[in-house]
Amino acid sequence: MDWLYQTSVISGPLPVFLTVLGALGGVWLLSGKARWFYRYAIPVCGFVALLIMVAAWILVEKVIVPFPDPIAMSIYVWIGMGVYALLLLGPRIKAGGSIRSAAASVVAALLVVLAAATQINLEFSAYPTIGIVLGHDDFDRIALRDVPGPTTPVVTGNPTDTVWKAPEGMTTHGRVATLPVPGTVSGFVARDAEVYLPPAYFTDPRPLLPVLVLMAGQPGSPQDWLQGGKLTATMDSFAHEHAGLAPIVVLADATGTQFANPLCTDSPAGNVATYLAKDLPAAVTAAFQVDTNPKAWAIGGLSYGGTCSLQMATNFPDVYPTFLDLSGQLEPSLGDRARTVDQIFGGNEAAFKKVNPMDILAGRKFPNSGGIVVVGSDDKDFKPGQQKVYDAAKAAGMDVKYLELPGGHSFVVWSAALQKELTWLSQRMGLIS
Repeated sequence: MDWLYQTSVISGPLPVFLTVLGALGGVWLLSGKARWFYRYAIPVCGFVALLIMVAAWILVEKVIVPFPDPIAMSIYVWIGMGVYALLLLGPRIKAGGSIRSAAASVVAALLVVLAAATQINLEFSAYPTIGIVLGHDDFDRIALRDVPGPTTPVVTGNPTDTVWKAPEGMTTHGRVATLPVPGTVSGFVARDAEVYLPPAYFTDPRPLLPVLVLMAGQPGSPQDWLQGGKLTATMDSFAHEHAGLAPIVVLADATGTQFANPLCTDSPAGNVATYLAKDLPAAVTAAFQVDTNPKAWAIGGLSYGGTCSLQMATNFPDVYPTFLDLSGQLEPSLGDRARTVDQIFGGNEAAFKKVNPMDILAGRKFPNSGGIVVVGSDDKDFKPGQQKVYDAAKAAGMDVKYLELPGGHSFVVWSAALQKELTWLSQRMGLIS
């Protein structure tokens, strides 16, 4: 079954095939022979689907604004297509007049919905393979209780690869463990973190490895980096090229739920900043044998997680002196400054500015901090802001890089950025020379 699980649904022939099937399904749904079907069903269902699509856009983008990032109009269009197919299903069954025709109509509607889902997935690249769609892990898991305990001695060096030699028989793949991270200090209730442990971690003696904290977007979950982000493949490839060495990667929850948006700060919405600055490092260092030097710690994320990484790097530079901002916003936001200040900061503009990275960068210098600012070349909503973030970070004395990669606001950019800049991050964290 491996070949099936590894079949891509974001490249190659399968997404094209599914889209063609969806088009054929649409043709069938529109081909009822009854006059009333053409005269009334098709236009009425189309009008209702359009109303639903527009209402959804207004509700999400203008009224509720549950996400900090705007959703591309093409997503709403594809949702509208799927709704149109479902609305047409009943009239098409009635117009067909037979069980065989009804069955074909059901299949046709499902094909249209599947094609719409395929196109939406292509926008984000969140589910790259059939295996991921079906919930099948394409990496090795290990229970937390089975992770080997501390070794004595440990291998240390500056950088580590100058004193490290991989032992014979070392595993060639990293493993992923689930780590509960209680909000002991912050009181923040987070979902469990996922932790990638590279091959070198399973040796005795083991090297002291750096830690990279990665966060998902909003909506999102820690598992996003394992699924759409292809994290284990990227890290295993890096480890293979560096004698089993790679950073330990902690996939942390910075929202609490799939759709929550606490803006990565301490507020009535949740003390996320304290959670990431205190509770998370404490849980990681208690569970795993890692390099505790702050220079060996970095934080990064995509979209909301990218914004959050810059917030942590500017508000807690002694904890996270290195950051990876992948398609983050210019500032933490619930949609606009007024709404953000009112709902999260109780109307206190000064409180917002105190934690806002751009305001902090304008008033302080960060000679010991560094990071990478990344955006997709087609990401018109975020590119101007990322350019301003880079300029502000550079002016504040940070060792920063600006990277623009082909693609939009999706894992096509974020996965490629991590893969491309993992060497720079590992050098900065003291792992490799």
